[in-house]
Amino acid sequence: MSFGDRKRLLKTIAARVFSVTATKTSLACVAALLLAGCSGDTHLSFLDPQGPVASAQRWHFVEVLAVLVVFVAIPVFVITPWFLWRYRYGAKSSLYTPNWNFYGPLEIAFWAGPVVIVLLLSIAVWRDAHALDPYKPLASNQPALRVQVIGYDWKWLFIYPDLGIASIGVFALPAGRPVAMQLTSATVMQSLHIPALGSQIYAMGGMVTQLHLQADRPGRSLGENNMYNGNGFYQQRFTAVAMTPEGFDAWASEVRSSGIALNEQILKVISQRSTRAELNAALSQPRSPDGNVYFSGVTAALFPAVVMATMGDTMVAPAKAPQQPADTAAPAARKPAAPATENAQ
Repeated sequence: MSFGDRKRLLKTIAARVFSVTATKTSLACVAALLLAGCSGDTHLSFLDPQGPVASAQRWHFVEVLAVLVVFVAIPVFVITPWFLWRYRYGAKSSLYTPNWNFYGPLEIAFWAGPVVIVLLLSIAVWRDAHALDPYKPLASNQPALRVQVIGYDWKWLFIYPDLGIASIGVFALPAGRPVAMQLTSATVMQSLHIPALGSQIYAMGGMVTQLHLQADRPGRSLGENNMYNGNGFYQQRFTAVAMTPEGFDAWASEVRSSGIALNEQILKVISQRSTRAELNAALSQPRSPDGNVYFSGVTAALFPAVVMATMGDTMVAPAKAPQQPADTAAPAARKPAAPATENAQ
């Protein structure tokens, strides 16, 4: 075999090895991303979307990734080995010629790539930023479920003002129905994030932010606080449980009848710095089997009272819980309620 034949054979082998390695690496990365989307029966990522917002975010991710692969990754992986081979030490075909002149096609090629990348990414980001505006209500033939969210250290209080109930540790919602959320913080800035539903929004003391989301089908999704705010930050998690409409109605009725009556004393306990487990220990009521906390007798006046309290820089919960009329007052706590998870499977 001549030297030229050996040279061509080595080129062919190197090209095939590079192609196989790149393919295996790409497949491994895709598999890892897909497997990271779900852990057990709890959905963790927008790569495993459970609602329309997360689905749109996943498509946006695919578009941006495609642009980067076509205009960045492929040229780099193709041109780099070619440069290394062509300008290797001892090459005879590539001479050192420092006295270059201006070459129009090469200049256009060098500048066209970055311009196209920036242009395509700008269009995709501008379009999806408007389409996925968290303040924009989701189109639906059903009325949105109102939920008010208060961030404490280190727990989230989910209030259902039209149902007179609230929960800590679980965010229940009916599948197929949009949810309109109002958020604030009773302490420092916090960030509510439910990746599988495609949502992230900040909550700030004395201010109200909005978030619209929806679950397409029953299931469980991880929710958390993405803003570091102290030692219990990593435990400020909750489970978003999407239920059938019938299951959600049953869950709300159970919480309304057997949840802890939310009064002035309970509000003071909630406002203290504590994790969900520490809150359970501080409450004199029996614990719920799932470790979550459920409240009845909650009025729509609680949320604006917390906003006004933090706006005045008091940084505490309202001194007195809003009172209900006698005919609608919730009964005292009898047995902790648990979400109807069998309906969510």
